[in-house]
Formats: sequence, structure tokens, C-alpha cells
Amino acid sequence: MMTKTLTVEQQTTLLETLQTRFENHMERHEGIEWADVQSKLEAQPEKISSLYEMEETQGEPDVIKKDADSDLYVFYDCSKESPKGRRSLCYDRKALESRKSHPPKNCAIDVANDMGIALLTEAQYRELQETGDYDLKTSSWIETPEKIRSLGGAIFCDYRFDTLFVYHNGAESYYAARGFRGCLTV
Repeated sequence: MMTKTLTVEQQTTLLETLQTRFENHMERHEGIEWADVQSKLEAQPEKISSLYEMEETQGEPDVIKKDADSDLYVFYDCSKESPKGRRSLCYDRKALESRKSHPPKNCAIDVANDMGIALLTEAQYRELQETGDYDLKTSSWIETPEKIRSLGGAIFCDYRFDTLFVYHNGAESYYAARGFRGCLTV
């Protein structure tokens, strides 16, 4: 993970942006207070750095839930479409290295790891869709089960025709309209 050191101004601006988004979308996190989230964030500067990267790549991170067991808050990318700054990526390093011609600039797993976040699982992607309609024109890689990945595949999701679809593709594939959504636990 590459932790970026933020200036005080960058951190303040990010926290203001996150608070505004939080307050504008209370339907995503009923019963959660921003002051509690901010307190957790301020105690973990590396998490603020990850949220900064999510924001910089146009993911529009927001709190989706509080995990009752761990007392931690969970942020998901809530941009209407797959984050623009994280598109045209194949699935993982193995897929990237297998490309003989026209490789993408990177892969989703490496970018997520560098940002300090994880790809959404299928269950998390479904949970996100309960808060709105996302990926109406794009698609997002999601965490792929090892069995599928060992056979050369990877899975992604989108939302069309009022329905959430889970698809497969070769892990080495990449498209201008496919990126990935991440999550971060604070």
C-alpha cells in the first residue's frame, strides 16, 4: 500500500467533502452520526489517505454501514458510474502479465492494493445497489472467487433493465467502461 501524506488543507477539504456527501445521502447510513465517523477517521490517517485516493479517482466514497460486531464504519464508492480514474484495467497482475499485445496500464487488484482498499464482493455490490442505481452505463470488477480465477476468469457487475447482473470475462480483458468499486473499513 502506498500511503500518501496529505497536507492539512487536503485533509480538511476531504473531510468537508465527505461530511457534505454523508449529510446529503442519509438514506445510505440511517442512524449513523458524522461526528462518530470523523472521530474514527482522525485516529487513522492512513484511512484518510485511502479515502483521498478514492475521491481523487472519482469514486465518491460514502459510509454505507456500521459493522455491529467490530464497531467499524464501511465506506463504498458511491459514484453513479464506475469511478473514471479506475477504468480500462484488467483484473489482476497475472492477467496483466499474460497480455502479449496492447496491455492496459494496470490491473484492478494492484490499484486497489496501492490505494489501501478492497474490491467489493458480490454481496457488497448488491448491498450498494440497495442504496441507489449504480453502473447503468458502466460495469465494475468485483472480488472473484479463486475457483473462477484459477480457470482464467473474473467477474464483474452492472445494473441494467432494473436488474443487477453478474457476468464473467477473461481476467485479462479490459474496457473503457469497466473499472472497479472499492470499500474501506474505518
